[in-house]
Formats: sequence, structure tokens, C-alpha cells
Amino acid sequence: MIMLNKYFDILINEAKNVKTDIPICAMIVKDDEIISLKSNAREKNNSTIAHAEILAIKEANEKLSSWRLDDCDMYVTLEPCPMCGWAIINARIKNIYFGSYDTKYGAFSVLNLKNVSNSKINIYGGIKEIECNKLLDDYFKGLRDEK
Repeated sequence: MIMLNKYFDILINEAKNVKTDIPICAMIVKDDEIISLKSNAREKNNSTIAHAEILAIKEANEKLSSWRLDDCDMYVTLEPCPMCGWAIINARIKNIYFGSYDTKYGAFSVLNLKNVSNSKINIYGGIKEIECNKLLDDYFKGLRDEK
């Protein structure tokens, strides 16, 4: 539990520094070592697929020289969307821990992609949910205030 809180504190602090995109951050950990830490970069990179989870998986693949991330865990501030959820399952990530639930597009709570796959992934949601919700609420409030 201590490491879980530590990782989420890192994610939340990282998300607070995101300026050009929705403040979502993802981290991949293997053997208690952070392999990858990325934030959304769709606006920054002009890329539809530059979600934090996809960028984190790509970096972890490169660092580990493998597309298989069997012994890795992912931590993310918002429940992954279906695109990211399927990438997570296909990367064979062992555990996913997320903060805020995505009540419209959640890959695991709404669609439950685990049910349509052969994955043995373990899914844990609602971790530091209040803090993660606040990141999103503050971001979208800022957008509304600009208009």
C-alpha cells in the first residue's frame, strides 16, 4: 500500500504540471522500478493516439526491448479508454491501478474488455480517486472559465 500511494503521488504531481493536454498520467513499474512515466500529449504532438497509457507502453517496450510487459504494473490517474485498455491487455500488463473512473468510456468498468479477452490482468480502480477527480475537474473548469 505504501508503494501504491507513492506511485499515485508521483502521478498526481506529474499531472499537475501538464499544461497543454488533459492532465492524465500513466506509469509502468517493474520490480519496484519506474520504467516509464508519461502524460497525455495529444495536443502537444497533434496525435490522436498520444494518450498517456500508449506513450508509457511504447517507452516501456523500448526500454525492455520487448512488446511483452508480463511482469509490469500500470498506474494511471484516469481509467483507460477502450483503445488504451486493449493495448494494456495486449502488452500483457499484470496489474492496472487507476484513480478516477471513466463512467462513459471506461475500458474496464463500462465495457469490461477483460471479459472479451483471454487476459489475466488484475484491475484496481478508485485509488486516490478524490485527488484524481480534482485534477480533471480543475482542468475542465479552467476551460469553461476561458470561454
